[in-house]
Amino acid sequence: MMLKQLQFLVDRMYQGYSVLDKFTYRFFQDGILEEEVRNGASILSVISSPLKRFCTFPGTSRYIVSSDDLQSALDSLEDALVNLSEFVVLLGGCERILRRPFDAYLYADNFMFGRHFEKQHITNILLQNPVHLSGPVVLPVIGGFKVGKKTLIAHVCNNERVRSHFSTILYINEDSMRSIGQAEISKGNTLFILELFSDIDNEDWVKFYSSVASMGGSRSKVIVITRLHNLARLGTIKPVYLNRLSREEFSYLFKILAFGSTDASEHPQLASVASKLATTILSGSLITANVIADLLRRKQNIKYWLHILQRFKAMFDHNLAKFGEHPRDLIEKEHHVEITGYTSSSYPVRLRLMMPPLVEGDDCHKRKQLSQVMFGDIIAGFTVIPKAEFEIVSWESRLPPYTKFVHSVETCVKEKDSCTTPQGKRRFGSL
Repeated sequence: MMLKQLQFLVDRMYQGYSVLDKFTYRFFQDGILEEEVRNGASILSVISSPLKRFCTFPGTSRYIVSSDDLQSALDSLEDALVNLSEFVVLLGGCERILRRPFDAYLYADNFMFGRHFEKQHITNILLQNPVHLSGPVVLPVIGGFKVGKKTLIAHVCNNERVRSHFSTILYINEDSMRSIGQAEISKGNTLFILELFSDIDNEDWVKFYSSVASMGGSRSKVIVITRLHNLARLGTIKPVYLNRLSREEFSYLFKILAFGSTDASEHPQLASVASKLATTILSGSLITANVIADLLRRKQNIKYWLHILQRFKAMFDHNLAKFGEHPRDLIEKEHHVEITGYTSSSYPVRLRLMMPPLVEGDDCHKRKQLSQVMFGDIIAGFTVIPKAEFEIVSWESRLPPYTKFVHSVETCVKEKDSCTTPQGKRRFGSL
């Protein structure tokens, strides 16, 4: 119950930050264009006219925030705190949530942001031994594409209490699951982290579960990480469902990452650009948010930020027009994304970022070793696209398990349908 109350308070906090940001930066949505007219020199000279229309939002309801909206957000926070004096006292002994973006940067950049409810809930399950269960606890953790399932579990397992509670923490996949009975694992309370990319046969599961039970009885536990909702049937307790961060929480995180240790309130124009990126372009994509934020932190300059915005917006519009879907939705469906807009007009081919990405280390000894280019450098125009076959690294996570996402690149002759897929490319499941 306490965790649910905490989640309720956190949600209201981010909603309050969102309304406050919209109110604070409402004039700066139009301010860039006003500056252009007043000075007679275009501050947007680095970008095209479609982006000028994109960067100004006169009359759009989502940016019209009144004092009534602020009062409503305040009332919502006050309602959430009614009769919670005892709860607030109990919270005094809990880990604090850093509240100011410029103070929270180092924390968010090197530790998992948010997911406080899920982290504590899973930790509690791992540390408790339900008396009503005679066999090992099985907890499915189910969520969509790249919402942070493995990162969440890595942070839970890094908890000192969790590590000391289990004699062994073992990471396995479907292949190793089938041979777990023959593995030389000392008997004791073992935590199995099982990644499943596809459905499994019930007979295989029963054999695995029996093997786990024979090793440590009810003291051992299994966490199943998957995107497949039908695997909830494997659980002995209710699954944990991991969704995208809410719009408000995602915007807060992106501002933290984009400004780093800088106080965003001192740069309202930049904050306005960051807000627009977070709410309408990135739309909850954690990997892309990290890529773009990393670029923005390099130079806190309005022209540079608008340059990045223009290039990313152009790619967004191109894929939306060509495929009829947001690039994020294409990626979730493991559909390729076109990134030709990041190359010069003289570049002879169209480029497609292939999905899903390979996690570096997966069959790396079987793959042809190619030169690699960082996706962020392509967006910013910091690198020349190789003419030879190459791979794109979309992101290298700073968080456990420090995943590096590597994409194959498909080349297509412009104005033709003929495309070349890199040799040896195979499709991998993604978590």
